[in-house]
Amino acid sequence: MKASRIAAAGAVSGIAVLALSAPAFAHVSVQPEGTAAKGGYAVVDFKVPNERDNASTTKLEVSFPTDHPLASVMPQPVPGWKAEVTKAKPAKPLESHGKQITEVVTKVTWTADGKGVEPGYFQKFPVSVGALPEDADQLVFKAIQTYSNKEVVRWIEVPQEGQDEPDTPAPVLKLSAAEDDAHGSSGSSDAKADDTEAAAQNTAADASSSDSGSGDGSDTTARVLGIVGIVVGAAGVAYGVLAGRRRNSGAAA
Repeated sequence: MKASRIAAAGAVSGIAVLALSAPAFAHVSVQPEGTAAKGGYAVVDFKVPNERDNASTTKLEVSFPTDHPLASVMPQPVPGWKAEVTKAKPAKPLESHGKQITEVVTKVTWTADGKGVEPGYFQKFPVSVGALPEDADQLVFKAIQTYSNKEVVRWIEVPQEGQDEPDTPAPVLKLSAAEDDAHGSSGSSDAKADDTEAAAQNTAADASSSDSGSGDGSDTTARVLGIVGIVVGAAGVAYGVLAGRRRNSGAAA
């Protein structure tokens, strides 16, 4: 009896833990495709899972940060969804590539043309964004998820470092360190190319010098062999003459 009660209590506790932890892994999130470097451009995906088993997600509204406005925001077409971009004048003057920016994107809204995100599925909404701020480590995007049964979930709570994740956290995009610009990379490549060319020329010069030295060595070797041949030949002649004299002396005796 006690064992049955303990098992039942454990099952109830397990279900309670799963119920409480569900929002932690099933909320709207944002992740870059690759890296999201400070000062650069990136494609980010807003991932929307369906948390309900009796309704579909039919609408997603994502508000873009006003403290770090983005001059360029372009949603990628998603089959079965219509994207609407909302713009406004920036609170402060903003420049991009030397041009004054008069409008920034404040919100992107996706509305399903059909069934939307059905129970048991998720959907990604890709967006090209930039230029990312250089003076921030992250960007917070507040999102509102609407279901086919008219239920609305607001993912707008900003997670705080050192604290537990809130029940409805807002999507947070982490920014990585700034990358080298194209000009710097090009200069570096040119310098490497110059170094490679110089090394190739030095190698060719060394090879030429080595070939020249080999030629001189070959001439010297030929001369030495010639002298040795002469000496050996002379020694052979002298030995032949001496041997002949010895035979003649023996015959006379």
